[in-house]
Amino acid sequence: MNDEQANENRPVDRPDSGDRRAEELYAHSVATPDASEPSTFAKKRAHAKQVAYEKTPSRFKNASSFQVRFRTGLVYTAVSIVAVLVNDLTTTLYLALVAGICAGEFCYMMRVDAKLPNEMIGVVGAAAYPVAMYLWGMTGIALVTVALLLALFIWYVYWMRARIPDVSVSFFGAAYTGMLLSSLILLRQALPEPWGGVLLLVLFCSVWFNDAMAYIVGSKIGKHKLAPRTSPKKSWEGFIAGLITSAGLWCLLVLIPGVSITIPQAMFYGVLCGGAGVIGDLAESRIKRNVGVKDSGTIMPGHGGLLDRCDSLFFASVAAVVLLFAGGCLPYV
Repeated sequence: MNDEQANENRPVDRPDSGDRRAEELYAHSVATPDASEPSTFAKKRAHAKQVAYEKTPSRFKNASSFQVRFRTGLVYTAVSIVAVLVNDLTTTLYLALVAGICAGEFCYMMRVDAKLPNEMIGVVGAAAYPVAMYLWGMTGIALVTVALLLALFIWYVYWMRARIPDVSVSFFGAAYTGMLLSSLILLRQALPEPWGGVLLLVLFCSVWFNDAMAYIVGSKIGKHKLAPRTSPKKSWEGFIAGLITSAGLWCLLVLIPGVSITIPQAMFYGVLCGGAGVIGDLAESRIKRNVGVKDSGTIMPGHGGLLDRCDSLFFASVAAVVLLFAGGCLPYV
C-alpha cells in the first residue's frame, strides 16, 4: 500500500475545538457515507430477495431449462385458449398484442442486420391489422395497408437517414405479423358463439402439436435433415410425424356445428395446413440465420421471443382461411 492509499484509509482525527473550519470539515466527513458501502434501500431489497428465495419451494429453485420452457409454454397456452374462447373482442385484442410484440422483435432483428426500421410505425401498423379486420373486414385491411405505406413514405421523406430498405423492412414486418394473423378474425366470425372460438382452438392445437410431435420424433429417430442450411435440427421423420398429427386433429372439425367438411377432406387440409406451418417456421429460421441471431427476443424464457413461438401460426392461419372458405366448408361473412 502506498502513502496516498494509507492517507485515504486513515481515520480522520477530531480537530481541536478552537479550529471552527476544521470542525465543520470533520462533521461533513463523518456525516457523508462511503460511496462504496451499499445503501439502506439496497440492503433491504437484498434481504427481501433472500427471504423470498428461502420461502420458495425447493422444486421451484434452480429450475432446469425444461422446467422453465414448460412453465412459459403453459402460461402462453393458457392465455391463448382463454382469449380465443371468450369472444370476438378478446380474440382481436389478443391477436393485436401478439402482432405488435412480434413486429417489435422483427424490427430488433433487422437492426442487428444494420437496417433502421421504424419500430413505432411497424408495431402500430401490425397491431392495427387485427383491429381493422374485426371492425371493417377486408376493407379495413386495405385501409391499414394504405395508411401504413403513407406513414412510412412521410417518414422516409423527412428523415434523411432512412433508406428504401428501411422502409421495406418496416412495412414487411407489419404485414408479416399483423396482416397474416388478422386472417384468424375471419375464422372466428364465420361461426356463432362459441363455435368460432372452438374452431380457432382446434387450429391452434394442430399447430402446437405439429411442432411438438415433430420435435419429439425428430429428436428420437430423426436422421434425414429437412433443411440442413436453414434449420439443422429439423428432420424428415419429425416433419412427417407432425403432418400426421395435424391431419388427425383437423378431423375434429367434423364435430363443430356449421363446418361442412368430411373426414378425408379434413385430413387433406390438415396436411396442407401443417406443411404451411413448417414453411412459416423455416422462413423465420431463415431470417434469424441471415441476421445472425439465435432467438428473436427474450420475452418467453426457455423459448426465446414470441415470434419464435408464432412463426408457424402465421402461415398456417392463412392456409386454413383459404382452404376452409375456398373449399366451401365455412360461410363467408
